[in-house]
Amino acid sequence: MDRTDDRPSPTVLVVMGVSGTGKSTVAGLLAERLGWPMEEGDDLHPPANVEKMERGVPLTDEDRWPWLDRVRAWIDGQLDRGEDGIITCSALRHAYRDRLRRPEVVFVHLDGTHEVIAARLATRSGHFMPPSLLQSQLDTLEPPGADERVITVHLGGSPDDEVSQVLAALPPSIG
Repeated sequence: MDRTDDRPSPTVLVVMGVSGTGKSTVAGLLAERLGWPMEEGDDLHPPANVEKMERGVPLTDEDRWPWLDRVRAWIDGQLDRGEDGIITCSALRHAYRDRLRRPEVVFVHLDGTHEVIAARLATRSGHFMPPSLLQSQLDTLEPPGADERVITVHLGGSPDDEVSQVLAALPPSIG
């Protein structure tokens, strides 16, 4: 990526939220609009995690740490190369986000009601995460706090509307 602008460092957006919020869709549209590379965080799950979720068994912290380390490695690789990027990651708990947090990281929290998310999950096909795990994810979610660098997007509009919310909230030096 050409870094001819005056920004001192790159930015990585971590598009986060429970399963079914549209992380992949929103991240893909953001990547297109910003011209940034994108990584699908689900692709970084170890096979044992995928198998567990396919069986409808929620992941434990012990299951998540190796996956979060892979997500962190992708973020660090982007930043070490001086490149912007976008990655999807549920990042449900504060401790998980602490593992990913860097000064150059901005979390994009896709937040919606159980009903909105459940409706989205009902129309999704081909994903290893079954709708039956939605409640466990909502129970695990610790919404980002004031101490976190976050853009919260309230679900309910189209993916384009949600991307517009993100772009409008980014500082002018980004993008």
